[in-house]
Amino acid sequence: MLPSISLAQEIGLAVLLVAAIVSFTGLRHLRGDDRFPQAEPAAAESLPMIPSQRGSAGHPMESVELTEAEKQAFAGLVRTIPLH
Repeated sequence: MLPSISLAQEIGLAVLLVAAIVSFTGLRHLRGDDRFPQAEPAAAESLPMIPSQRGSAGHPMESVELTEAEKQAFAGLVRTIPLH
């Protein structure tokens, strides 16, 4: 027992320590072991329910024509992105 804190504070400290250890262990488990990464399966094998892309044209509902002002605004935004 620590002489400077009460029994209730010691119990709270112990509970907090146990919660921190359990949280760390759970996060470590969720994250997985990255020391030996496994090879990724081919996209066609792992995700057969996702359809293949249709090409650069795509569906008419998937594209929008931009005005000249929108194109210039987008180009200005792209120029502000730092390339490190």
